[in-house]
Amino acid sequence: MIAGIGIMLLTFIAMEGVAWLMHKYVLHGFMWFLHKSHHTSHKHKFELNDLFFAYYGTLAMLFFVFGTDPIDYRFWIGAGITMYGVAYFLIHDVFIHRRIRWFGKSSNIYLKALNMAHKVHHRVNGKHGSESFGMLWVAPQYFKKAKEIVHKQQEEKRGPVHHQRTRAPFGH
Repeated sequence: MIAGIGIMLLTFIAMEGVAWLMHKYVLHGFMWFLHKSHHTSHKHKFELNDLFFAYYGTLAMLFFVFGTDPIDYRFWIGAGITMYGVAYFLIHDVFIHRRIRWFGKSSNIYLKALNMAHKVHHRVNGKHGSESFGMLWVAPQYFKKAKEIVHKQQEEKRGPVHHQRTRAPFGH
């Protein structure tokens, strides 16, 4: 069981690398015709890019099916892929793109940096010239900018601070 949980967690971590490689070289490569829908403004709920979600869901399902009787490493790989899919849905589709309005704005530095990196990725509407292809890993430059923004927002929320000198009791 502990080994299985380890495999699941390693798979979850490895999925960030898989997602980065797929996003940069496949989605912004020969499968751009599907991913392009994600870089285009539209008013409908679904886009052709959502087919990639179905691909990873099918992959996870196959790992579950072939790793269930008895439960072996394939089951745990399927669980790791599924965990990454849930994180992707919550972070990318719900938090960043607001496809479902569950979360409000956050003052969390990591989430703000993640959001900024993703917006930089979407600044380019074409197949080439984008940066920041991961989902959970954020380059340090975005952390620095996010930290500055959060601190500035906190300062503005507090308002100006006035220091008044008070006289010590009994004139001392």
